[in-house]
Amino acid sequence: MPRLTPALVLVAVLAVSGTPSAGIAQDVVSGPARVIDGDTVEILGLRVRMHGIDAPESAQRCRDAAGRSYGCGQVATNALASMAGRSTVECRVLDMDRYGRLIAVCYRDGIDLNAWMVRDGHAMAYRRYSADYISHEDAARARRVGIWQGRVVAPWDWRRGAR
Repeated sequence: MPRLTPALVLVAVLAVSGTPSAGIAQDVVSGPARVIDGDTVEILGLRVRMHGIDAPESAQRCRDAAGRSYGCGQVATNALASMAGRSTVECRVLDMDRYGRLIAVCYRDGIDLNAWMVRDGHAMAYRRYSADYISHEDAARARRVGIWQGRVVAPWDWRRGAR
């Protein structure tokens, strides 16, 4: 399969959304979502990175409240898959990243999935890019749910080799 350049992805988004806007800031990608990991979905063949959140990587492990290791990356992926279900997911595109993925806020039946992932402790607010979900992270930390029940390495640190 040929690699999609950012320009081709933009053309595809405009074709799917049916809007003749000059940019991608107001476009929507909607359809059944295939969950790639805890912060990435694929809709209609387009990769969508969820704006403002960072979930543990698929192979990442965390410690629970008792200090036991568990696959928090897989738990995050499963949580998003469970929440997205077989329903239509609507992603409102904000930008495109350097890898050609669309950056978007995604919804299922009006529920902000980005906020839900952070609020339920399956992802962190990605403060480097947005302050939108900090209050949701603070609430999850206070309730000690999900990754906040024990010890977690921030996904951005884990990707750099911290374990």
